[in-house]
Amino acid sequence: MTTIGLIGSGNIGSTVARLAVAAGYDVVLSNSRGPETLQDLVKELGPAARAATPAEAAAAADLVVVTVPLRAFRDVPAEPLAGKVVIDTNNYYPERDGVFPELEDGSTTTGELLQKHLAESRVVKGFNNIWFGHLGDLARPAGSADRSALPIAGDDAAAKLLVTEFLDRVGFDTVDAGPLAENWRTQRDSAVYVNPYGAYGVLPGTPASAEVVREALAAAKAG
Repeated sequence: MTTIGLIGSGNIGSTVARLAVAAGYDVVLSNSRGPETLQDLVKELGPAARAATPAEAAAAADLVVVTVPLRAFRDVPAEPLAGKVVIDTNNYYPERDGVFPELEDGSTTTGELLQKHLAESRVVKGFNNIWFGHLGDLARPAGSADRSALPIAGDDAAAKLLVTEFLDRVGFDTVDAGPLAENWRTQRDSAVYVNPYGAYGVLPGTPASAEVVREALAAAKAG
């Protein structure tokens, strides 16, 4: 049984955890405030879930989802993630994270920042372009006519395949958005950010097929 580690268990992290448990995965949850703050979520998720520290979650997991504010990416434990595939959900919000000059001038991307920090891991950008409410609402079984797709970006083909398989099991098709250098196409204010899945904060969501996501990616403009 594959174990999914969550470093960060806020809106996106807890939603991914719910989807993963529903798909038959074990999950290890963590956040910056300590395992004791996650007991209500663990109770909700049932026996397939447990809480731990970020380092413990990283060590225990076969696949790790890093879903912390970008300003905290340097706090993600690198050593226990060596050799592992890491899904990076980070987006850049200067009003929250502070100003990153290298993101402002386009010389790097959020995914590349985390990959540089986790030099021995294989980072794949994912789950960053969808509101958590739509993420939970739009999951569908494979083959469903109204199944939605999510874009991913990464530099390692095998890592992207593993993430594609995970997304398939939790209810989504995948569109390859290219290498991490291209993950700006899925960031805040891009054509594929939130809008293909419906209005932010409004349920139910609107299914967005792989074709719709590809068109939105193609429409993206560099900032």
